[in-house]
Amino acid sequence: MTSKSVTAERRIAAPRGTVWAALTDLPGMERVLSGVTKVEVLSGEGFGVGTRWRETRRMFGKDATEEMWVTRCEAPEGYAVEAESYGSHYVSAWELRADGPETTTVRMTFSASPTGGGIMNVLAKVLGPVGARAVRKAIEKDLDDVAAAVEGRGGS
Repeated sequence: MTSKSVTAERRIAAPRGTVWAALTDLPGMERVLSGVTKVEVLSGEGFGVGTRWRETRRMFGKDATEEMWVTRCEAPEGYAVEAESYGSHYVSAWELRADGPETTTVRMTFSASPTGGGIMNVLAKVLGPVGARAVRKAIEKDLDDVAAAVEGRGGS
C-alpha cells in the first residue's frame, strides 16, 4: 500500500504573518484549534525544524495523543510535521500563500503511509473513502478555527 493523502484549502482574511503565528504557536494551540485539548512541548524553543510536542485532540469521539515533530519550516510560507502511530507514518504539510496584504490561502495536506506490520486495516480505515471524508472534515474544521482566531486581528 502506498501513501494516501487528503488536502483541504481555505482563504483567510488575515495577513500571512498573522496566520503563520496562529498556526505555529504551540502553547496557544488549545485556544486556536477546538479539537486540540492539550499540547505539551517536548523540545525546541519557538517553532522550527526539530521542535517536538505531544498533542492531544478529540478524534472520532475519543482523545488521541500523538507525538509530532517539525521536519520542514520555511516561515511564513509553510512547514511540515510528522508523526508515527499504529504502524503508519503521517505527514501534515501546511502551505500559506499571500493573496494580497490582508488575505492568505492556507492549504493543508495530510498523508499517511504504512511502516510495516499488520496495521493496513487501520490505515485503510483512516484514509479509505469514509475515513478520508472524516479526515477532510477535521482539517476543514481546523482551518475554520484558524480563520475565526485571526480574522480581524490585523498586524503581521
